[in-house]
Amino acid sequence: MAGILFIISAPSGSGKSTIVNQLRSLVSGLDFSVSWTTRGPRGSEQDSREYHFTTREHFEEMIRNDEFLEYAEVFGNYYGTARRTLAEAFSKGKDLLLDIDVQGAAQVRRKMPDAVSIFLMPPTPEILATRLRNRSRAEGSVQDEIINRRLAKAKQEIENYREYGYILVNDILDQAVEQMASIVAAERFRRNGIPPAGSADAQRLIEIAESCRQTNSEDRIQPVLRAFGVPERAIQ
Repeated sequence: MAGILFIISAPSGSGKSTIVNQLRSLVSGLDFSVSWTTRGPRGSEQDSREYHFTTREHFEEMIRNDEFLEYAEVFGNYYGTARRTLAEAFSKGKDLLLDIDVQGAAQVRRKMPDAVSIFLMPPTPEILATRLRNRSRAEGSVQDEIINRRLAKAKQEIENYREYGYILVNDILDQAVEQMASIVAAERFRRNGIPPAGSADAQRLIEIAESCRQTNSEDRIQPVLRAFGVPERAIQ
């Protein structure tokens, strides 16, 4: 049976990497796609762990060879997901989690409409700015220009939230991790057979996941949209 493709997108600094790392420690049978990028490593990042770091020339050669399931250029650097990552995970009977931006997610959804898409929102621009500054400080440099640019980009990305099936707000880390794990479990139940109605634990996971569906999340996310100044046309 083919595996499930999970897409998670979020503005830079939303805590996505932390949530993904905790999810992978809790959920079995879930591979993580290590993306390719032309940007340099940050802080303690290691090649083939956080990213496959490569040159712009090599990345563009991979594009010409049609090696990417998706790719995008963000802030002057390429990011992409190699097709073989998906094939390798599914051949092992595992599901695959893609950590990709809004541009890449749109490409993947067009090619794989059955993919499960999850958008992670920071609760407020102030909290996002603090997270970005803390990350920059840990990397040895705080540049307000870069932080402001990322905040503006975050607003643009959040405007696309309706393209995603599930929405999470990362204001309480443990809760966001639980919601992510519940979404994975619920989608597995849905595709591979829901357990008996008497299974209380399974039903609880399904209920948590359903509460995160975009159609059930409007009350939760409206304050976030307004805090980021998302236009009314995008909210309605």
